[in-house]
Amino acid sequence: MRVIYSEDHKLRDARTELYAGQLVTPFEAPFRAEWILAAVKEAGFADVVAPDAHGLETANKVHDPSYLDFLATVWDRWAAAGFEGEAIANSFPVRRTSQRVPDNIVGAIGYYANAADTSITKGSYEAAIASMRCAVTGADWLAEGHRFAFALCRPPGHHAGIDLFGGYCFINNAGVAAQRLLDHGAARVAVLDVDFHHGNGTQDLFYRRGDIFTVSLHGDPMHAFPYFLGHADEEGEGAGAGTNRNYPMPPGTPFEAWSSALADALARIKAFGAEAIVLALGVDTFERDPISFFSLTSDDFTRMGAMISTAGLPVLACMEGGYGVPEIGRNVANVLKGLEA
Repeated sequence: MRVIYSEDHKLRDARTELYAGQLVTPFEAPFRAEWILAAVKEAGFADVVAPDAHGLETANKVHDPSYLDFLATVWDRWAAAGFEGEAIANSFPVRRTSQRVPDNIVGAIGYYANAADTSITKGSYEAAIASMRCAVTGADWLAEGHRFAFALCRPPGHHAGIDLFGGYCFINNAGVAAQRLLDHGAARVAVLDVDFHHGNGTQDLFYRRGDIFTVSLHGDPMHAFPYFLGHADEEGEGAGAGTNRNYPMPPGTPFEAWSSALADALARIKAFGAEAIVLALGVDTFERDPISFFSLTSDDFTRMGAMISTAGLPVLACMEGGYGVPEIGRNVANVLKGLEA
């Protein structure tokens, strides 16, 4: 198991997050990656390398290049406008309004945001690029013939859509990794999202494509962020018809019910003919996660990894969510142990 990790994740260290009507200390913070790295090393996964210095050549195939240009310049534009706080969206192009990108930076941030929770800070873009590089480097490792890799991506990525950021995500690491595997010659790839929150960004990237099968097991969007995608009847359109599968589940879902959905998902991935799995690995399904409502235990994550391994496919795990409790490190390590077992 190769682990890809970049110290540059620390360049994103936001002070504010809009949560429950207040600006609070963000749940997504540098300590997450540090806890996870320490735990996977302690578990014996000592092959830790820095990512290669990839550019945006792969990201431009799944994201709108204009959106990536926005990410590269937004902080400087915000600071040049004289604003002293962190950049947070406060106006959105909601239903029945213009879809033109405003020149004003406040309007531009709202245009490209899918949620107001995520502030943009100095260093956010650089951290997002480093996170993406971890995922791409992991895909390259699999393409060389290796079976497993873990990209310790921070910030996470699965809420980042074609031209949208939010939910702590700026570049869709798992989506870029899946595209990279196709570029290396794979005909079909699956993105399996086991984060508590629906991978709305990943669904957006590939909803009309037939070469990437997207699967998400998550809290019912009638009750859980990101709310507006993730229902079971969303199955893809056009060339992507039948290549998107959602498993929304209610509060309190235990591993027995959750794993039944995973078993069905894995059967569909094999039937699709996927040659590799990009695992969007969130461990916020844990019973004590502060912003989720499933009830998986630490031992369940070992079982999760073992189930995914039975698909017999190469797996690149890209880190997504898991918040606020020290067990996130152990839970990630348990998934990796299960994969290798």
